[in-house]
Amino acid sequence: MTGLALHVPELSELDFRQTLLSDPATMSYNAGYELGFPGYHNDTGCIDFPREDWDGWYARWVGNEPARFYAYLMAEGEPVGEVSLHETEGPGVYEMGIVLHSSRRGRGCSREGMRLLLDHAFGELGAKEVTNCFERTRKAALKIHLAAGFQIVKEENNLLYLSKKSKSF
Repeated sequence: MTGLALHVPELSELDFRQTLLSDPATMSYNAGYELGFPGYHNDTGCIDFPREDWDGWYARWVGNEPARFYAYLMAEGEPVGEVSLHETEGPGVYEMGIVLHSSRRGRGCSREGMRLLLDHAFGELGAKEVTNCFERTRKAALKIHLAAGFQIVKEENNLLYLSKKSKSF
């Protein structure tokens, strides 16, 4: 799939994020992990995102560049996933996130979404490094990250720690 675009949502558009986080098929990668925070459902991996939490979450994540970046991945005017960046180990070092709705997986959206996110990180935010961490069992995620130029820098407790220090994709 091609033709994806980044879209920073308005507060009123967070219903898609609510839908994404409450969909068991989409959030299944989280299931079974003891994340230990209120609103997380260990059995499905879903995360509650009620309307009363939107204002605070939005104030923290949107409009706070370069420390944080959040956007929807859009295809043909409709959101199909979300991407995020937040500084972790000082200026210019970001941890990334990408979640696609389960109905859009396997269509090239991850690769294109990753490219858009990395272009934003290195081009707009001036990132020195983008990192991610996930379970070794997430083969599709690993394949996309390696194709985007990430390197595995550490493996610990069945988690892979990945890093990308240049813009090449």
